[in-house]
Amino acid sequence: MKTETAYQNALDYLYTFVDYSLKHISELAKAEFNLDRMRDLMRLLGDPQNDYPIIHIAGSKGKGSTAAFAASALRVADYRVGLYTSPHLQEFTERMQVNGIPITKEEFVALVEEIKPAVAQVPYLTTFELATALGFLHFSRQKVTAAVIEVGLGGRLDATNIVTPLVSVITSLSLEHTAVLGNTLAEIAREKAGIVKEGRPFVASSQDPEAAAVLELVAEEHNIPLTLVGRDILYKVKKKSIDGQLFEVWMQHGSKMKFSIPLLGAHQIENAVTAYAALLLARREGLIFNAAQLKQGFAQVEWNGRFEIWQEKPPIILDSAHTSDSVNKLRETLDEHFPDLPIVLIFGISRDKNAADMLKTLAPRVEKIILTRAEHPRALKVEELRPYAEQAGLTCEAIEPVEAAVERALEIAGDDKLVLSAGSIFLTAAVRAVLSEKKTS
Repeated sequence: MKTETAYQNALDYLYTFVDYSLKHISELAKAEFNLDRMRDLMRLLGDPQNDYPIIHIAGSKGKGSTAAFAASALRVADYRVGLYTSPHLQEFTERMQVNGIPITKEEFVALVEEIKPAVAQVPYLTTFELATALGFLHFSRQKVTAAVIEVGLGGRLDATNIVTPLVSVITSLSLEHTAVLGNTLAEIAREKAGIVKEGRPFVASSQDPEAAAVLELVAEEHNIPLTLVGRDILYKVKKKSIDGQLFEVWMQHGSKMKFSIPLLGAHQIENAVTAYAALLLARREGLIFNAAQLKQGFAQVEWNGRFEIWQEKPPIILDSAHTSDSVNKLRETLDEHFPDLPIVLIFGISRDKNAADMLKTLAPRVEKIILTRAEHPRALKVEELRPYAEQAGLTCEAIEPVEAAVERALEIAGDDKLVLSAGSIFLTAAVRAVLSEKKTS
């Protein structure tokens, strides 16, 4: 109990600072982001982010999965790997992991106490900046030999962008956070590519031509080549099943390698190929591993909440699709692996997302939708969600709290329908927690 109380106190301290993840998008648009605060804080803490080589990953979708692939491969290659991602699914400590193990609550509490004097000297810090500083410091104390760092928002002004990485990576780009990042793909690409550093290799997933043109321009400005998936790194899907996916990948005029991954969906193959490209360039920069280690790392990757098959019979799937693009990919994966099963959908989303478009995409597959709301300041109220569901022609029920929504969905589904939870990651976390509790009890 003492540890749990101290941990909650440490979280309460972090949340006394501005946490833009809990703010409405209009508040985010007014935020004054700059890297000076972060540089000042890290200088006071001894610049621990310079103690290990880093792969730095930005993007609209897929950056977490790409980070997971890269970290898993490096672990198999006997690196002690730090992985920094956000947001978390269930515990804040998941954001900073070493070899797949989250920071312990005791370590977290101790580091929070340690940084307080430095934090007091830097005005206007945010919760995310503090979390990022804790991650960098934890990795240094744990003597990691490589780290994979996921950007929080954007890239150019993100708190993580004080690092000088071995490789910069841009995953799939789409329109998101337009009030902050820009109203066009070109503007968003320019913000995301703000993580690119002079003379450091640069990898990107295949992109819309508008975004690709900007990334090419950024590469020219930094006097570095852009390695683009689909042009410089090619791949071909060989086999797909509910158990995973097999694909071949090769560089232009190079030999082919076969990979097997457990994550489902065509987009996950693209994420794996992007991670593969990043790792090849990291090897040129000094990291050491072989093909067998890459293959094993990719084969045993774990990334919960992304088309996660919680149970096969009857099927329960947890997904964090919360943009129009990610919902399209979710629909494609459902049609591929569960083409005939009617779906009972548990759905909740942030108020700044395009709920109408998402529900329209899923509607042809959904027999019944359960609208609910996770405990989060940005979550859209069920009464506000209902018109979008009705416009999509969906038969809906509005049920709170999430526990009751899950019970109702399972009741409706019985043994012959698929239960799908989709929407914001905080809904995925809530549904996953309910199912975990049911499994335990």
